[in-house]
Amino acid sequence: MSLSFRILGTAGSDNALLVQVDSGQAVERLLFDCGDACLSDLPFAEIQAIDQLFFSHLHMDHVGGFDAFFRSTFNRQAKPNRIWGPPGTMRILQHRFQGFLWNLHEEMAATWRVSDVHPQEIHTARFELREAFATAHDEGAQPYVRKLWEGEGCVVEAITMDHRTPTLAYIVREKARRNVDTSRLSPLGLKPGPWLKQLKEASGSTDMVDIDGVMHSMNELRERLIVETPGDSIAYLTDFLLDEPAMERLTDALQGCRVMVCEGQYRHADIELARRNFHMTTVLAATLAERARVEELVLFHLSDRYPRADWLEMLKEARQVFPKTTYPPHWDLDLSVPQQA
Repeated sequence: MSLSFRILGTAGSDNALLVQVDSGQAVERLLFDCGDACLSDLPFAEIQAIDQLFFSHLHMDHVGGFDAFFRSTFNRQAKPNRIWGPPGTMRILQHRFQGFLWNLHEEMAATWRVSDVHPQEIHTARFELREAFATAHDEGAQPYVRKLWEGEGCVVEAITMDHRTPTLAYIVREKARRNVDTSRLSPLGLKPGPWLKQLKEASGSTDMVDIDGVMHSMNELRERLIVETPGDSIAYLTDFLLDEPAMERLTDALQGCRVMVCEGQYRHADIELARRNFHMTTVLAATLAERARVEELVLFHLSDRYPRADWLEMLKEARQVFPKTTYPPHWDLDLSVPQQA
């Protein structure tokens, strides 16, 4: 399996995160937020291939590009149409669905499900294109504790944070990799064969398997031959107050996370302004990365109130706390890049 990611949008403009998880059996594409023009560099087919859309919150700089996504997928039937967000997402998205003239829709059959994620439960509604999205069909609520969605190759966790409105912090965790340690075959008198694939895939099987005429217990072989290694992981954190209680909560939630993608809205000299607006500074983001012991911090969602020189200084300040801090490489923003005249 493999996990890859891409920051969409440019420095000082709206941003989003696109994550791809390849389990070997399926490729899952997850989009986090959908700001203005964030999808402009993606081919039409790649937008259509997005499996899940997760909103941190519904301020316009995080939802402004939704129409581009919806234009590509409104009638999609090849896969489920699924959207997640904090309380109010169902209501706001229904307005977005209905923000167009629908007069050729009666023979179209696309179904959309939108979930409001509350701190302890998920409330879901279904919307039908055939009905011009006129009705929010209540599909009830279900309890949840951190784990929001599980796919073929990964799990998405969500933690409710405070941005003067609920906002969601997300963590994508790739499922553990299960591999056969072939060096253990010879000591057990076993030879490689098609049964190895069966052993790897049938994780819950208690059946017996015939290997060169001898019956073996799948469970015993699994215990002796299968090695599990943790999968990759990435966190998406943006637009919330990072005070000490929030720092403690996220430090716990981020344990084992490799990459942290986090907003870099404010210089640390403007920390009081950041707190008043329920945002964080690059230094606070770096402090969280250091406490949570992630391997890499990628700063994004920079404020255009600052010039390029300040962005470079903000990166420098963050690196003093957490050295493995970067901006997205395609932004061409780094301390090694000379300032433009």
